[in-house]
Amino acid sequence: MMARLFDFPALLAASLAAALLLASPAVAQTGPAPAIEEPAAPAAPPADTAPAPPGGEATAPSLTTATGTTEEPAAATTSARPLPHALSPWQMFMDADVVVKAVMASLAFACFLCFTVLFYKAAELQLARGRLRSALAVLRDATDLSAAATALSQRSDPAAFMARAALEELRRSSAALDAAGPDGVKERTRSILERTEAQAGRHLSRGTGLLATIGSTAPFVGLFGTVWGIMNAFIGISEAQTTNLAVVAPGIAEALLATAIGLVAAIPAVVIYNHFARAITGYRQNLADAAAAVERHLSRDLDFRHLTGGG
Repeated sequence: MMARLFDFPALLAASLAAALLLASPAVAQTGPAPAIEEPAAPAAPPADTAPAPPGGEATAPSLTTATGTTEEPAAATTSARPLPHALSPWQMFMDADVVVKAVMASLAFACFLCFTVLFYKAAELQLARGRLRSALAVLRDATDLSAAATALSQRSDPAAFMARAALEELRRSSAALDAAGPDGVKERTRSILERTEAQAGRHLSRGTGLLATIGSTAPFVGLFGTVWGIMNAFIGISEAQTTNLAVVAPGIAEALLATAIGLVAAIPAVVIYNHFARAITGYRQNLADAAAAVERHLSRDLDFRHLTGGG
């Protein structure tokens, strides 16, 4: 029994030794554990890549061709391209369409007519005012209608004509005054004076209708030229197949020039027309004062004739 107990540890040691002998080749074959591979370092940037410029401004990249030449983007050269037209008023007029040219020329001629009427009517109105003031002074200072007509006999202004016409009507009706009375003479004289006043006002108003026409129609004529010019500009854009400002701007500028000339013609025309309308109204009021002075002289002469018994 004791021999068996001593044999058990021997058997156990022999088993362990055999196990170690069997395991040692496997360990030798396995070798050390493989090392953990570290991630590869990032590749260095290519030598031909240029660093970004200071200030954060991005630049368009250059394109290198197979031959080694560098091509810049097309946008860099397009922005530096000069305008194809000199945008001066005269050059825009010369480059405009024939219809737009006709519109501009007609508006420029209308503007010339406006200032022609201004200078002519201003001189005419100034001369008429001076003559009327002189005639009013004569009518106020005259003692009777005959003296006033004699003092104004060498003049051809409306006030002088009124005095002569009233005296002539009095002489024609002198034979019937005793029977018909003075009312007929006064009525006929008043009719002559009213027509003379209306004729004088109509004479001074000649030419102002042209100003009114130009002032009311010139903006619309200029607008027609603008519409026509912009239509041609859009046609040019479609043919060029580009919306570049260098292509679009000249045509639109030429079109807008027509409207500008229309306003240049219309604004002075309206201002000049309103000025002459007020001036002619004032002249007619002064002429009405002259007519009233002639009527007073006629009425006074008729009263003295009645007092003297028709002599």
